[in-house]
Amino acid sequence: MLLIPSIDLRGGQCVRLLRGDFAAETRYPTAPLQLLQHYRALGAHWLHVVDLDGARDGHAANRPVIAELALQPGISLQVGGGVRSRASVDELLALGVARLAIGSAAVDDHSEVETWLRHFGAERLCLAFDVRLQPDGVPVLHTRGWRQATRLSLWDAIESYLPSGLRHVLCTDIERDGALAGPNVGLYVEARARYPQIHWQASGGVGSIQDLRSLAASGVAAAISGKALLEDRLPHGDLQPYLPGA
Repeated sequence: MLLIPSIDLRGGQCVRLLRGDFAAETRYPTAPLQLLQHYRALGAHWLHVVDLDGARDGHAANRPVIAELALQPGISLQVGGGVRSRASVDELLALGVARLAIGSAAVDDHSEVETWLRHFGAERLCLAFDVRLQPDGVPVLHTRGWRQATRLSLWDAIESYLPSGLRHVLCTDIERDGALAGPNVGLYVEARARYPQIHWQASGGVGSIQDLRSLAASGVAAAISGKALLEDRLPHGDLQPYLPGA
């Protein structure tokens, strides 16, 4: 399992939200480029970047920062947030972004995103599904920066894209995101059992090394960590099994 550090951008600055609430924001003084350099030095080969302004409003306000990060050697960028058109896909890939995380568009414009998967290939696109568990345990998708609930389950969404060659899926449990209370390991165990051919990326709740061990045991391909790494809650010496360049 890979550990993929995450940077959330709002107004060009690094921030973290609590459970997707834009009113519950923590800002961090470290510049995005400095964070990338720090994570690369730790041994990270991938960096996940979320354009929160794009996710909420569809505006590419953080594009200059993303362009700067994409130029850095030795680390590949996976970028999400507001990627809702073919023009955005073309622009970001042209900037040097290695993989795009498609969220709201994958729910709202299924046929269009299918064409992107077929045209650009399964390695260049990751579908980013943000879920809240219902009382019956069914993970239901939310879009538009987690503000809009849908009637679509995670399992229905995966099924609909399998014929298009889907390979990478980032799944965020919104209630765990930014809370440092542990990931929803049961969700990822079920996801792996249902769709072992998918390279699952687990996001939300990582707060300790034991959380990483639990996720690795679940069989996911990668774990996304933002706040825990930003706040140095994960001892660097224990990260080596999950960082290929350490």
